[in-house]
This record gives sequence, structure tokens and C-alpha cells, in this order.
Amino acid sequence: MWYAIIGHDRPGTLELRKASRTAHLERLQSLKLDGKLLLAGPFPAIDSEDPGAAGFTGSLILAEFDSLVAARAWADADPYLAAGVYERVDVRPFRKVLP
Repeated sequence: MWYAIIGHDRPGTLELRKASRTAHLERLQSLKLDGKLLLAGPFPAIDSEDPGAAGFTGSLILAEFDSLVAARAWADADPYLAAGVYERVDVRPFRKVLP
């Protein structure tokens, strides 16, 4: 089943985000290589592709896992959470309808 993983950034953590980005992306690449990643990306804090110093307010990952427990465990091991970028992470089942 698909799951939406929504990370909510703590304010003022842009530098922590930058420092943890490589490890965060490596985990996403692993999901992609396994054919389990639908999409992933950050929420810019302002209406811009490159928000610069404004940074981001969080991230969205849509990925396939065997269960909600497995999705939650994967989300709980995210480098952004370990580094203190995310103040919380929501994990919800997701049903893809379109396209």
C-alpha cells in the first residue's frame, strides 16, 4: 500500500537540513531503486522553486510499504528527524486514484 509521509520542519533549521540532505536523499534513492517511491520533495517556505534563506516548512514522501508499521519505522529513521530538522512526522495510508 502507498503511504504519505509528511515531515514538518522546526523553524530555523535550514542549515541542519542542508547538512543532513545527502543521507536523506540516499534513503529516498534506495526506495526509488526498489520501485517503491512515487514522489518526494520539500515544501518551500515561500512561493519559489528556490526559497533561498526562507528555507522549507517540511517534506512530502509518497512511498509503498508493506504496512503502516513499516512506513512509520522507515519515517522514524529519517536523517532529518535524527538531526532535529523535523519537529514531527505524520504517516498516513494513501490511495492513489489519478493518474
